[in-house]
Parts: sequence; C-alpha cells; structure tokens
Amino acid sequence: MPHTHTELPHTLGALRASEYYADPAIAHRSTKEELRANLIAKIRSGETLFPGIVGYNDTVIPQVINAVLSRHNFILLGLRGQAKTRLIRMLTSLLDPHLPYVAGCEIRDNPFAPLCRRCKLLILEHGDETPIAWLTPEQRYVEKLATPDVTIADMIGDIDPIKAARAGQNIGDELTIHYGLLPRANRGIFAVNELPDLAGKIQVGLFNIMQEGDIQIKGYPVRLPLDVMLCFTANPEDYTARGKIITPLKDRIGSEIRTHYPLQLEQGLEITAEESWTKRGDGPAVRVPKYVAELIEQLAFSARDDKRIDKKSGVSQRLPISVMENVVSNAERRALLAEEDLAVPRVLDLYAALPAITGKIELEYEGELKGGDQIARDLIRLAVAKTFDRYFEGINMQPVIQWFDLGGDLKLGDDADSAAIVRRLSSIQGLMEKTRALGLSANEPDAVRASAAEFILEGLYAQKRISRSEERGFTAEDRKRSADDEETPRQRQRRQFN
Repeated sequence: MPHTHTELPHTLGALRASEYYADPAIAHRSTKEELRANLIAKIRSGETLFPGIVGYNDTVIPQVINAVLSRHNFILLGLRGQAKTRLIRMLTSLLDPHLPYVAGCEIRDNPFAPLCRRCKLLILEHGDETPIAWLTPEQRYVEKLATPDVTIADMIGDIDPIKAARAGQNIGDELTIHYGLLPRANRGIFAVNELPDLAGKIQVGLFNIMQEGDIQIKGYPVRLPLDVMLCFTANPEDYTARGKIITPLKDRIGSEIRTHYPLQLEQGLEITAEESWTKRGDGPAVRVPKYVAELIEQLAFSARDDKRIDKKSGVSQRLPISVMENVVSNAERRALLAEEDLAVPRVLDLYAALPAITGKIELEYEGELKGGDQIARDLIRLAVAKTFDRYFEGINMQPVIQWFDLGGDLKLGDDADSAAIVRRLSSIQGLMEKTRALGLSANEPDAVRASAAEFILEGLYAQKRISRSEERGFTAEDRKRSADDEETPRQRQRRQFN
C-alpha cells in the first residue's frame, strides 16, 4: 500500500489500478480485521504495542490484545485515573497509515462497497472519475463522553430540513439525513466514555445499529451495516450510582477488561515521572530527590489503603502527579525568593501541596468527621514514616534524638536560604552524616543537603521519636500521650457536643 501522500490515487479508476486494490484482502477487509492484522504484524516484529502505559504489561494489555485478536467490541472497567481513555486512544496505532473513501462522504464510505445513497449515485454518475480522499488513523477515531442529555440525534442522526431545502429533496429522502457520531465513525474506532451515564434508550439505539445494522430516523428506515470497532469505558461505581449498562448492550460487548492502579511503588514512580511537569526550563533548575518522589507515591498508596477514604471512588494516579507538580512549584518559589539557582523539594513542600491532595480524595463518614485537611496531613506523616524506614532501618539515630532530649529545638522557615538552613542543621550532632544513607556525597549543593537532613527529622517525627509544632519546630518527643491521642473521632465529637 502507498505510504506517501503524493503517491496516493485520487480517483476511483486510479485506485483500482493501484497496488492497494491489487490485494483484495486489504481493499475489502473490515476495521476489526485491519486492527487484527496490524496487531499480529507488530507482535511478530517485537514492537512495543502501547508505549507509555505502565503497570499493565501482565494484566490489562494481554486482555486488550486478546479482544482485538478476537475482533471483539470491548469495555475497560475501572476507577478514575487508570488510563482507560489513553489506552483506547492508542488503538489508532493499529490502523493503516491511510484509508481511501469517497471524497465528501459524511460516513467515509468504502469506494468499493458504498453504503449511503449519495455515494452510490456519485459512483454511478462519475464511474472511474469519482473523487477519492484518504483518512489518517487519527481521523478514524471518534470519541464521545456519555452524559444524560445525549440524544439519538447526537449518536445516530436526524432529518436535516435545511439540507432538504437546499437540495430540493423530499424531507423523507435518505439524502436529507444529518448523520450522528456513530455513522461518522464508520470504518474506524468509536469510543464512548462513562457508558452507564448514557440514557437507556440511547444504549438501545447503539445496540440496534451494532446488531442489526439498521436505524430509524423520524420514522424513516435506513439500512446502515456500519464497519466500526466499538470501545467503552466505565467506572464500576457508576453501575449503581448514576446508571447502568442495559443487558442487550452488555451482552453484545465481547470483552470486559478490568483496569487497576499501579501494583508496585516503582510502577507508580514511573508513571508520575512521565506525566508530571517537573522540567520547567524557565526558572531555577529543579532536582527532585529520589526519596521525595518515593514518599509522594507512597502517599497515594497509603491513601488507597486508608479506611477513611472511599474505596469505590478510588485514589486517582492524578493525585501523585498533581502533588509532585505542586511540590516542585513550592521549591521553585522558595529558590526564587532566596535568589538560588537550584530548587530542591523538601518534606515541608508536601504540606504546601495539600490542595492537590484534598480535592482528589472522597471521604467516608469517619474521614468526614476528621476533615480532609487532617486526613491529608496524616497521610503525609504515614508516607514519610514508611519511606524513612526503607532508607534508615537499622541505622542508629540515637545521637540525633539525644540532641533534642537535652533541650535542643530547631525551627526551619519556608523562606530561609539553603545555606542558612544547612548551618542550623549542622549544629545537630550526627545529623548531616546520616544523609549518606540517601546516597549524598560530601560536596552536594546546600539545597540538596538541607532537603535530606530535613527528611531525616521529619522521619523521626513521623515515628514519634521527636516532636514538631508550628510554634517551636522540632523538639524532644513528649512521651506522655495526650487525651486527644487516645480518643477516637466519634468520642471526640461526643465530648465536643456535650
């Protein structure tokens, strides 16, 4: 098949004489057969099928491959932020680089097997001189977000009285139809996001055209055996919360594929590093320490396990991505104020990123009693504790703790320059030496050293081995637990009301 625009034939006669038409297996195959053939070729060549999709190699991607090989319509079922839409959009990489259609046709008719009356009449009148145009893979992908106000006219089509008047046609003539999104996706991929939000009668319309290949527009029957690959996405919560998929349509969907969040921390780190905007280029240079990236990802993992957060809504992978961007921005702001050339995020910056956390978690009753802001702070502390353990398990921190037990205290301001912070941190016996466990060398910039040392102090605070307060900063840990620490949220609420 020709691959450059200048070589593509632009009349039906030239198309018939081309190498495209010489291979009937290509000229007359369906979209699903095309996807299958190109998928097989990519697998045989060892090409990466869905680049940038992380964590699905052993779970979701094999099932998508099976669905395409089976020529199935399929649905991706999963919680928000699980790359469902992104995965479906990447199916266009399995389409041919060019596909011929009758020029000007709204439903991209195959020149060798036209469906619409206009194209049949055009070919009958012009024969080999019928104009041919070509579609790219991107033009063959049509996507619709399902909402309750979507109509049959949007999805299937409607009679267009203006078109009838301009052409002098009878309003019941097939030539007066304004086609909807599904017919316009003919010979391509049609994706519907959030399928349960689509009204039942619209789902019936989809099923009918999928199963029987016919539609009725204003009582006028039209036979349209469309050639289309249908893909859907849905959130399991939506089956009962906002709607459901009607049984005949669900039965027609060949494969139901479950998506999931990253299963390992390393997978989440790779996704966040790829998707977050950290290479700014127009301000101070940005350097994100590995332990900062890990504790941001750990925050999301901890949130997904927290019983105070609604499991049905999930915790999107957008949370660590947004947190990372906010953390970097706060480090940038600090570097700009201190007139420094290097911005290095600190644990302190996670608390500045609370708006990126609270807006992405749905709380259960117990969580609502405590409040989203406090839940987010608890999650940060838990993430710091777990990340700290990975780096400092078995390392003696007693000299640092003893410095505070002997009356030392330290308050680190958000606006202080890195050199000043390092000087203050260096006064704590043994602290700077412990940063070697984070892979730091002796000649690291002050911003890097300050971040590492603060992480150690935050880790000790998260493990309740030292204390921290807004007024005094880091101090010795009070070994006596307060009454508030012993109370559950419900007990505290009862006491407050009484």
